[in-house]
Amino acid sequence: MHLILLALIESGVCNFWLDIKTSNMVIFIKYYLSIPSSLLIKKRMNAPSPMIRLTTQRQIILEELSKVKTHPTASELYDMVRKRLPRIGLGTVYRNLELMAESGMILKIEVGGTQKRFDATTDEHYHIRCSTCGKVDDIDIPVIEELVAQAADASSYLILGHHIEFTGICSFCQKQLRTKQAH
Repeated sequence: MHLILLALIESGVCNFWLDIKTSNMVIFIKYYLSIPSSLLIKKRMNAPSPMIRLTTQRQIILEELSKVKTHPTASELYDMVRKRLPRIGLGTVYRNLELMAESGMILKIEVGGTQKRFDATTDEHYHIRCSTCGKVDDIDIPVIEELVAQAADASSYLILGHHIEFTGICSFCQKQLRTKQAH
């Protein structure tokens, strides 16, 4: 890996820089991100960037978010955090979630017309949202790297990434629909 990277840099095929916010090296080949920095620098998942302090409040918010796979809203996470920090305010939880999302510690899932949801899993992955109840789950399929290359070739943009969200009806809502139809 290191020899290939060195050959690419020496031949002028790729550009790279150090992301000051995350201390990750970012490699661009042919105008799109082709080598994720996580492959180059082994870094503990959810490690805070040097730009944000991991306060006790942030640590507890991160721990509570990491316990669930339901991609909670800020209000849902606030209810979870209040069990451990009874005096914390909803605004404090919102601000900390935004800061942690901006720093890359967590993911913020924003879909038009729905509440923001948060995810402790920062690896690239896709989501599926129930169009009936709004529940969001991870969907375990490989990330389509070729899509980034195709987008780079088809546009003049510097492609930084992509987000794909699948929609459907979750098993709970399907069961409720069947029950409704049976009556």
